Amino acid sequence: MSPEKIKRINFLAKKSKLSGLTPEEKAEQTALRNEYRAEVRASLTASLEKIEFVDGAGPERRQGS
Repeated sequence: MSPEKIKRINFLAKKSKLSGLTPEEKAEQTALRNEYRAEVRASLTASLEKIEFVDGAGPERRQGS
């Protein structure tokens, strides 16, 4: 996610607390938050898929193998 979008998320969050958001801003905030969550999930999934387990009985193996 671009730094500009993260700044916008933070701006909308602050504005929401101070003075409230218009319906258009609420929709934008929801869309930006959903995009951010999707990117975090994708990053976490990619990291977890790289994990390899090692036990003393044999060679390394990937989870689910």
